[in-house]
Order: sequence, then structure tokens, then C-alpha cells
Amino acid sequence: MNIVIVGTGYVGLVSGACFSDMGICVTCVDIDQGKIERLRHGEIPIYEAGLETAVAAGRLHFATDLAECVSDAEVIFCCVDTPPAEDGSADLRNVIAVARRVGEVLDHYAVVATKSTVPVGTTRVVERTIREAMTARGVAVEFDVASNPEFLKEGVAVKDFMSPDRVVVGVESARARAIMSRLYKPFMLVSDRLIFTDIASAEMIKYASNSMLATRISFMNDMANLCEKVGADVNMVRKGVGTDTRIGNKFLYAGCGYGGSCFPKDVKALIRTAAEHGCRMEVLEAVERVNERQKRVLFDKLDKYYGGALAGREVALWGLSFKPETDDMREAPSLVTIDLLLKAGCLVRVYDPVAMDECRRRLGAAVYYGRDMYDVVAGADALMLLTEWKEFRMPDWRAVKSAMRCGVVFDGRNIYDGRELRETGMEYYRIG
Repeated sequence: MNIVIVGTGYVGLVSGACFSDMGICVTCVDIDQGKIERLRHGEIPIYEAGLETAVAAGRLHFATDLAECVSDAEVIFCCVDTPPAEDGSADLRNVIAVARRVGEVLDHYAVVATKSTVPVGTTRVVERTIREAMTARGVAVEFDVASNPEFLKEGVAVKDFMSPDRVVVGVESARARAIMSRLYKPFMLVSDRLIFTDIASAEMIKYASNSMLATRISFMNDMANLCEKVGADVNMVRKGVGTDTRIGNKFLYAGCGYGGSCFPKDVKALIRTAAEHGCRMEVLEAVERVNERQKRVLFDKLDKYYGGALAGREVALWGLSFKPETDDMREAPSLVTIDLLLKAGCLVRVYDPVAMDECRRRLGAAVYYGRDMYDVVAGADALMLLTEWKEFRMPDWRAVKSAMRCGVVFDGRNIYDGRELRETGMEYYRIG
């Protein structure tokens, strides 16, 4: 089976590598010539566990023009990015450009599947754009469109793709359904988790899923802030709530806010979609407000601890990426925290196992980049944990305390035992 994936970003590259690992002939297309050349030489532009091994296997093909590889493709995936526009809506220019190019070069029946996260109705726009391009060149090639949203979690995306909890496909024709069933059959040998829906429902499922998870996070962060006021322990509350089988224990951890490429963008886009149809997503509007407020919670705790006298303080940060096992800093709480610290006159010291280069790209020389987790705390007046990487979970607290000027820790992910830190003479503050 031959497929083409347009876009070699996070979704496109992971999808291509995993499909090829199952014996499917995959060509990944990107207009960035330099990026394609690097990929051909095995250079991976993103950090994702397991991806380098999959790409190094040599089963992936790369091209810069869809016309080079479309002739025998049964499925053409659109995996380009849909960044948020200024009004919060999804910017669909790249998706439309792909659709137009498909219409310009497609010469046989194929399924054109949108895997990019797009608002409801976009697949119809894709279909119309392809037909318009075909009309312009005087042909009428038969094709089907499909919506096949991705549900990959950064850090475990390869594992998610190879062993999905569900695969959602929105199609309308029996022919398209048969092709997509055959494509995903190797991933369904243990249990069939392939869900077919209409196209609009498939598009909505992606936004609804991410918005629900974002809602749970913001709810627990709201609860954590209330727990601090009334003397309750949010960790105990989480355990009590999470054991209710109607609720479950996933995404109930309080912290310093969510980030990444999906939750913030998708919540904004769904709010915008509702507004365009005369509705208000009042719960999601609150979710967004809570999350933006929560991103400054560690700064506020530090400011309170030092009574507003932060100018000249040296503050060390453990973790920069929005979550472990990725170098992605998009919408990361660390960016908000660093900005607030710098504006308050602090000297900021940072360390992350994999996101240092990304931080340099974003912030340049505005912060000090530590060699390791212990170097970064040397002389610090405070330590903040923002990303719960495994190497941060059991530090040598005595070494940390001896290196710091003032032994105070602000735990933005609630992973430490406060009693253990206090036994070493350190002060400890967490969320809730």
C-alpha cells in the first residue's frame, strides 16, 4: 500500500514513521528543501522518544513536491500545522494550500485525509478546493475526503500511534471506508478500536477530547487554589475524587498550568467556532482564564515569599518544556514564569534535559543555561520545578541546599515530599 503524507512536522513525521514500520510505503512531502535534505540524512528536527529509530530504519521516502510521488498513492494525508490566528481561530492557509496542490496534480482515485487539527467544516472546504483546482486544469478525477484526527501525546507519540486507544475516521463512501480500514488493519490485530463516523463528528471529536482534558486540568488547579485557602490538601482531594469510577484519575493533577501545541490552541479554536455559530462555550472560556492565571502561580508564591523584593534575586528553574519527554516549549508555563521573573529584575538560571536549544532559540542570552540540574542551582535564591522530568524526581537535596544561597523550593508539579525537604533544612511550597 502506498500513501503520501504532506507535512513533516510532529504529526506528519510520527505518522509516516509508524505507518512505514508496518510495511506501508510512505513518502513524506515538505516544501522546506533544507528540512527534507536533513531528513534524508537521518537528522530529526524534533525530539520524540522512539522516532529516531523508526526514521533510521530507512523505510521512509522524502520529497519536496507532491507531484513527484502522488501517482500511485491510495491515501494522501494532510498533516500541516494550523496555528492560532489573532482571533483564536485556526489558521487554515496551509491546509488550503495542500488541498489546492492535490487538485493540481491528482490523476487517479485516492482518499484525501485531513489529519491536521481543523474546525468542523474544514474537510468540506478541502473537498471544494480540490474540485476547484481540478476544474481549473480541465479534469474531473474521482476522489474521496476523510477526517482522521490524531490523538498523539507528545513524549509517547510513537507508542500512542502503534497501540492507539482509538482511531477515528470520518468518511462518507464505502470505498473510502474500505481503504482506511485496510490502512489501519495492522494496528488493530489485538483489538478493533477503529471508529467510523460522519466527517463533521470526526472533526469535532478531536476538539472535544482536548477541551475536556484541559477542563479537568483547570478544574483541579482551581480546586488546588481553594484548598490552600481552606487548609485542605489537593493531593488527598485528587485521590478521593479519582477513585470515583464515574470520574477516573486521569488529568486530575494540580500544577502550574497546561501548555503545548494542542490544548491552548484547540480550546481557543473551539471557542471561536462556537462564536461563529452564535454560541458561547462558557465553560471553556473559564478553562482558558484559569489556565492563564495558573501559569503565574509560582511567580506569585515567590513574590509573596520575598515580600515583593525580587530585584537581583537569582532563581533556578528545573524544566522548560511544557511536559516531559519533549523539547516543545509552545505555550509552556516556563515562558510565562521566565518573563515575569525577568520583568521583576531577577537573574534567571535554567536547565532542561532536552529543551535547552529550543530555549536558546526563543530567549537567547536573557537567561543563564546550566550544565546540569546541580550547576543551575549554584548561588540561587530559589528553585522552581516546572516540568516533572524523571531526573528531577529524586535529587540529592543536601547537595542542592549546600549549592543554593537560600534553600527554598517551589514545586509546580507536586512531585516532592515536603517532609523530606524540610528534614534537610529546606523550605518547600507546592500547589494546593
